[in-house]
Amino acid sequence: MQSLKTRARQLVSGGRHAPRPIPVVTDPCYRVPLTTLESRTHFEPRRADFVAWWLHDRGHVTDGQLLTPPRLGYGDLARVHTPEWLEALGRPEVLARVLGVEAWDVDVDVVLPTFRAACGGTLLAARLALASSGPAVNLLGGFHHAYPDKGAGLCPLNDLAVAIAVLRSEGFAGRVAILDLDAHPPDGTAACLAALGETQVQLGSLSGSDWGPLPGVDETVLDGADDARYLDALDALLRRLAPADLTFVIAGGDVLAGDPMGKLRLTLPGVWERDDRVATWVEGRASVWVPAGGYTRDAWQVLAGACFRLITGAPLGAPLAIDPLIAHFRVIQAGIEPLASPDSWSLDAGDLEGALGFRRADPPLLLGHYSREALEAAFTQYGILGTLERLGYRDFALTVDLGTPGDRLRLRGRFGSDPTEHLLVETSVEVRPDPEGPVLFIHWLTLRHPKGAFAQGRPPLPGQDTPGLGLAREAGALFGRLADRLGLVAVALRPMWFHVAYACRDAFQFRDPRRQGRFDALLRDLHAEPALQGPAGFRLPDASMAVADGRVWVERAGEAATTYVWEPDELIAWTTPRPESPERSLEASRVRFGLRRERES
Repeated sequence: MQSLKTRARQLVSGGRHAPRPIPVVTDPCYRVPLTTLESRTHFEPRRADFVAWWLHDRGHVTDGQLLTPPRLGYGDLARVHTPEWLEALGRPEVLARVLGVEAWDVDVDVVLPTFRAACGGTLLAARLALASSGPAVNLLGGFHHAYPDKGAGLCPLNDLAVAIAVLRSEGFAGRVAILDLDAHPPDGTAACLAALGETQVQLGSLSGSDWGPLPGVDETVLDGADDARYLDALDALLRRLAPADLTFVIAGGDVLAGDPMGKLRLTLPGVWERDDRVATWVEGRASVWVPAGGYTRDAWQVLAGACFRLITGAPLGAPLAIDPLIAHFRVIQAGIEPLASPDSWSLDAGDLEGALGFRRADPPLLLGHYSREALEAAFTQYGILGTLERLGYRDFALTVDLGTPGDRLRLRGRFGSDPTEHLLVETSVEVRPDPEGPVLFIHWLTLRHPKGAFAQGRPPLPGQDTPGLGLAREAGALFGRLADRLGLVAVALRPMWFHVAYACRDAFQFRDPRRQGRFDALLRDLHAEPALQGPAGFRLPDASMAVADGRVWVERAGEAATTYVWEPDELIAWTTPRPESPERSLEASRVRFGLRRERES
């Protein structure tokens, strides 16, 4: 809900502007190709994609407004960063330390160009903003922890300082403001500006952590602040800052309540109000908006809301109740010719391969319908093969085998110049009858990164022989699209491990409402266990191993505590919503779980 102050400002300024096009800089490479980044830091590597897809699919931007960033050259990076640091970034262990992952997960030739492109995106957005005296957005940037001679906190390069230095070299002599609204102080940016000898840059910051005094920074520490306290501090900061010819806005998403890296307690509407006030403050002047951090599932909505405000002139009214990946996959599916008659399971011609102009394939066909060519086309359209290529795999080969149980799909590929063929994806699926209609049943799914390695902080999950590919969400969305395309009523599976059910928890529920209630209680109580918490929040591998090893106890009302044995019952995702049974919450209230060593102590 907008504040009276915001509405008063709008009346004074003549109200909101009509929807207007703004440049949005993004690239598929903005999905940082690190399979462990999400699990280690809770950072959503698909954030830029989510926002770009949502804006485009909703008609807020056109193809022409989604701009590709240039990859910034080392000459421009060297205007800020020392030659020694730029050289050090060529070593996987250095990049891994900055990004909080293991060295085996870092292909420098793929990861570093992503950050160089992000730096180029911030510079491109700044040039466009100055040309239009309006806003521009770069969907990856705000690396404010990067110093001239070192990186930290997922920031190997400082895109803001580099953009300012390049603009100065091109003759821009105007005043610059940096409004840093990430949850953490701009230590690296302050150091870079000091090294550049900048005297015409104001750097204002609201953060939730006190890292000591930062010379040249107007810093306000708001540890634990809610919406009201934060917005009051923002208004005070905006009054202190003088209008600038170019303003960089770090619209951080880690200010949300519950963020494992931040210490603030803002709601989504509170963050959108923040960005509304800032957008009003910079109205009519050049501004560049970048996202910086954000480590919750809703962090992408912070960035989406900022873009929506800049385009439409109004903040989003309510949190978006969508999964952006599934929503985008539906858009892709809508562009594919529908099946002729999906009302029976004597399936025949006219599927994806026909729609894409492929020749008719000989059997075997997955589920009696999908040829290898059709599957490869789908894997390409939905971005699966592109992601695998960025992880270093190539020369993909798909095979389909019919048998029991279910039809089996395998995707193999080679890594780099290694001629060895590796199994990357394998699944077995079939269509099963159900009283409510045919169901797509997944016997198993494995997503394998055989060139990865297990390491401290990322042990193997129960049942894993290699690390995963970081594509579980894409796989789940694809199964949903497959079921929808074939006219099925649901997707179902039996999770043999706790972590599988955990990964499916948003889209799937146990068919038995009492079983779902016990799972809800298990999640509730394990999330509350201090021994299962780490710097980035809940440690899923430790929790899954504890369940598998029998180190979790369960206590039912009126009964003694016993060792909990995992229940691999059927999980199901209906294509149409079903009402929730009251048995679910009742069962959750009757059981408690905990770690055995905690109870015995």
